[in-house]
Amino acid sequence: MADINASTSGSAGAPKPRPRNPVFKMMGLPALPRKLPSRNWLIFWAVSSSFAAAIIYDKREKNRATAKWRRAVAPLSKELLPNASQLPRKLTVYLEAPPGDGLRTAQDHFIEYVKPILAASGLDWEFVQGRQQGDVRAAVAEKIRRSRMAHERPGEELPQTDEAVVEQQRKKIGLPDYEGIKGDVVIGRHTWKEYVRGLHEGWLGPLDPPPLLVPESPSAEGDGDGDDKPEDKKPEEEKKDDTPKRPPQPRPHNSPDDYPSAALPASIPAEFSPSAPIAFPHRLGFRHTFVRLGRFLTRRHLADDIGREVAAVCFAAARNWREADGQYEQQLVLRQEEDDWPKSVWKDESDAAADDAEKEKKASEPPKERIWASTLVADPRIAERMRRFEMQPEDEARAREIVVPEAEIEGWIKRHLRSLYRWGASSLARKPKGPNVGNLDDD
Repeated sequence: MADINASTSGSAGAPKPRPRNPVFKMMGLPALPRKLPSRNWLIFWAVSSSFAAAIIYDKREKNRATAKWRRAVAPLSKELLPNASQLPRKLTVYLEAPPGDGLRTAQDHFIEYVKPILAASGLDWEFVQGRQQGDVRAAVAEKIRRSRMAHERPGEELPQTDEAVVEQQRKKIGLPDYEGIKGDVVIGRHTWKEYVRGLHEGWLGPLDPPPLLVPESPSAEGDGDGDDKPEDKKPEEEKKDDTPKRPPQPRPHNSPDDYPSAALPASIPAEFSPSAPIAFPHRLGFRHTFVRLGRFLTRRHLADDIGREVAAVCFAAARNWREADGQYEQQLVLRQEEDDWPKSVWKDESDAAADDAEKEKKASEPPKERIWASTLVADPRIAERMRRFEMQPEDEARAREIVVPEAEIEGWIKRHLRSLYRWGASSLARKPKGPNVGNLDDD
């Protein structure tokens, strides 16, 4: 009897099961839990959801900023040329591998922030790309020297390049060049320092390169060593020597110390082509993870700033560079990017050599100019001729009124859900079922 009473009392005291929601029961879904997840799970889902929301929001706003400036310059693509044989306006984009990284990083930065706006404007552009320090400087200076030689040495034949051949063909058929403002787009502080250095070298430097001073190496001196025949090379070494090598970088024709004593050429223009330095924040290293993460979550501000600068280039409104605190504006622009450069930029290459053999090899070669680590020197005669693109207030106000539709900036999931809804709505819409015989009232 005692066992029966105990069992009946235990069954009577047990809580009744919670009735399931009939909707969930019909759909085969379990009942919702009666309590919240644990504290750790709540923290995990809160942090994950917040981080995902920050990424999605920043990406949408970045696309919105790019789309706004793309729509602002879109009317330029509909403007007609005055003549069918007139060449369009062509920009020059200067790209160079950032310190401590490759050229692909700079190309991706251009594709993500600069290219959409240039493509929407309908303008043409050409690239000047550098893979190592000094390439952009050499390209800018060489282009200026070729233009000077055409005026100062008209009888001297210049080495033929692809651009020179195309220009000669255009002159033969009488194709006029674009006579308006062209412009240069310089991406990054490191590229900007080489661009300014190339301008000074091209206009203030000599046309002919300085003589190469070859230092005497003590290992070359020896008694009776000159009679020894060199050892025969192995076939593998001969095959390696046959591979084409990268052409050497042209040496600078002058140094910043030569600027005051240099004379201006007679062919120098009163104003140079305007330029626009574009921000390129690029920081490497594991210990800078939080800084890089903060920049990754605020790319919308970078896209808006770059879009404004590129749109100013498209509208071709320029001003003179200003002077502040005894320094030219060219020396101060994008200076904050130098804090992101790795320490190897500021180290001397001779001190970084691993062994004595590398030190002797570097000592035998002419020293390379360290443009990135050196101070940007601007000569007043060159700095006063430089101009900078700037957005006009009326263009800024017009861009501020642009409203970008949500369908243009939405993500992959929302875009496909919207297309699915439109497909379903169009399939349910009533369609005419009569025969398509046209208008019977027409004769």
